[in-house]
Amino acid sequence: MRTQVAIIGAGPSGLLLSQLLHLAGIDCVVLERRSADYVLSRIRAGVLEQGMVDMLDKAGVSERMFKEGLPHDGVNMSVGDTRLRIDLKGLTGGKTVMVYGQTEVTKDLMDAHTARDAKVVYEAEDVTPIDFDTDTPRVTYKKDGVTHEIACDFICGCDGYHGVSRASVPQDAITEFEKVYPIGWLGILSYVKPVNHELIYANHDNGFALASMRSHTLSRYYIQVPVDTDINAWPDDAIWDELKIRLGEEAAANMETGPSIEKSIAPLRSFVAEPLRFGRLMLAGDAGHIVPPTGAKGLNLAASDIYYLSNALIEFYGEKSMAGVDAYSQKALARIWKAERFSWWMTMLLHKFPDLGAFNAKMQQTDMDYLASSHAAQVSLAENYVGLPF
Repeated sequence: MRTQVAIIGAGPSGLLLSQLLHLAGIDCVVLERRSADYVLSRIRAGVLEQGMVDMLDKAGVSERMFKEGLPHDGVNMSVGDTRLRIDLKGLTGGKTVMVYGQTEVTKDLMDAHTARDAKVVYEAEDVTPIDFDTDTPRVTYKKDGVTHEIACDFICGCDGYHGVSRASVPQDAITEFEKVYPIGWLGILSYVKPVNHELIYANHDNGFALASMRSHTLSRYYIQVPVDTDINAWPDDAIWDELKIRLGEEAAANMETGPSIEKSIAPLRSFVAEPLRFGRLMLAGDAGHIVPPTGAKGLNLAASDIYYLSNALIEFYGEKSMAGVDAYSQKALARIWKAERFSWWMTMLLHKFPDLGAFNAKMQQTDMDYLASSHAAQVSLAENYVGLPF
């Protein structure tokens, strides 16, 4: 098979890239090692920055998002006794965020691919990028016991942290930066009314908690736990009781409880690989970086990668110029590191860390008190939360 761009990974970043390239008349094939049902079953992020909302609209997959998504003008935070609503819209000149689950984004992109009979190969085994250090890269894979080869101009690795794309790069050609946090997020998803119309982040003496949502009838909550926690030690009732304690009396009074439809523990880490381009292979999304979920940046960072990458490839085919491809890694990493900083800062502000003691607790409270008293600090938080410009 011959195509212009081979995309490894059919998550939201791979499918968004495919859709944008299709609209520009660029031929591509998407390879995914999992089934379509498995990809859709993954419960992930749910807060979309303004920039990602605009990209989904540009890609022609925004109709259901605008109909069912929940625009949020603000976000609520508390550390100890200090509580604050950050007016995102007012502090950023009208920018907001959209609560719309990653599963729904993926479904909309899948439906768009199905409608145009796009070339997406699910359950592709042993996907291997080859010769990406030359002008004639290839990708091989197995499907139903048969080996296939795709000749292409570029390979885009959108296959996540554990994917084959980054693993195919020689170790001496890549530098990895990582911070592993000794905590995790225990998440519960339940068909109950959200406790508040906006997200609530709370740093309590017992640890962090987050009240979020996916719709008017589907709520997503998290509590901080040690990273090695056994999820079976947390039955639903115990999670609800702890959420009521950590989120405070007002939230507890408004909280509806119900059976979980999904529970999981996500470890927290910060990770960046440099560079993101290796000849004709480019990394995007979780293949190149991970952020703690505290700042709602993971999916949005993947979208900004796709913004730079799609523009670079469109420039290459439209103008026969490698300038955008050559600049991709530098441009993407400049924004990635700013988002890494913000996610790290939010994580350090809102969680209890057993090894940092009383001094850190005082710094957290002082940081929150300063945030509550400083318009400039609130503007900084708001502009980062809604998303820095591409």
